[in-house]
Amino acid sequence: MRKKTNCHYCGNKLTERLSDERLRLYCEHCNEPVYENPVPATCIVTIDETERVLLVKRNIEPKKGFWCLPGGFIELGENPDGGALRELKEETGLEGKIEMLIGVTSSPSSQYDTVLMVGYLVKSYSGILCTGYDASEAEWFNYTELPEIAFKSHLMFIRIYYASYSTHII
Repeated sequence: MRKKTNCHYCGNKLTERLSDERLRLYCEHCNEPVYENPVPATCIVTIDETERVLLVKRNIEPKKGFWCLPGGFIELGENPDGGALRELKEETGLEGKIEMLIGVTSSPSSQYDTVLMVGYLVKSYSGILCTGYDASEAEWFNYTELPEIAFKSHLMFIRIYYASYSTHII
């Protein structure tokens, strides 16, 4: 991953300095450390009445052509559940109601270093299934017939659902 070279407030060059017992990027002009944080993202385990899970085939990198849960980055001004429902609508055309938080984890990313992933469960939804710009396909899958999943965190949330909350025996 490429390190930041300039302060995002004033534009001056960053240096490295020991701060809070860690070597951090530091702006001498602002007299402040630059804290680098995980990028927040969400995904939704959407389950239909026959206990199938909804997956989308990625139409963008990373992992273009692989299947994953509907989801994406939380935008400024959004809360995590609002971002998750926005992504569900953008990628699948469905509007949903979050039933519960499945979990929170972090994943390594070559582009963002660390992504903080929040996973939700949706079992109540409406609309006509269709794809958005960043998904080439959207399809329901039985747990025993899942394709290769693009992200470990997505697979983890799917497994948590079927192991802990599904009414079907797996």
